[in-house]
Amino acid sequence: MPTTKLLLLIADLIGTFVFALSGATAATRRRLDLFGVLVLSFAAANAGGITRDLLIGAVPPAAISDWRYLAVSVCAGVITFWWAPLIERLQNPVRMFDAAGLALFAVAGAQKALAFGLNPVMAALLGMLTGIGGGMVRDVLLADVPMVLRADLYAVAALAGATVVVIGASLGLPSAATMIAGALLCFGLRMLAVRRGWQLPIAGGRRVEKPGDATPKS
Repeated sequence: MPTTKLLLLIADLIGTFVFALSGATAATRRRLDLFGVLVLSFAAANAGGITRDLLIGAVPPAAISDWRYLAVSVCAGVITFWWAPLIERLQNPVRMFDAAGLALFAVAGAQKALAFGLNPVMAALLGMLTGIGGGMVRDVLLADVPMVLRADLYAVAALAGATVVVIGASLGLPSAATMIAGALLCFGLRMLAVRRGWQLPIAGGRRVEKPGDATPKS
């Protein structure tokens, strides 16, 4: 349906922008040059979507076949490079942008997987994978343990948002409403987990933070 495709495109591009901001902000904290900031911006913004498209057979992936994804990523990177001090005034900007991108990509990934005929369980899992992919690549490029492996309710929040989309589709509910509800649930869970320290059991019983962690807890 044209409306669903437009909604997916909007969610993808907004998710691309905020994930690009998270990648670029993490890069400026490590004092990378402009090229490094743009690379982190593009990688964080598009790795999840590229993985999703390859797995469902939507080739070539939208991130490399549609110029708007590159343009949005570069725009976010340049904004962050020149106005990093302003962005840093936000409370915990990397995790805030990351949570927003996680939410949007989780619901967009699940919705696109359903549109390509995947069963509900796999669609929900693919939505989760879409959400966590960009953050994983960002952290690996910065030589950090990926946030999904150490953060408070990260993949779980993405899976919850994707599941809302899948359940809504099974019940025949409007896709726009279920995507908005799923994104709000994912974002809310992620930010509450950051602020209140909600987390899954951790190996060894306690968290060990690296000195100079690029994404400190608030």
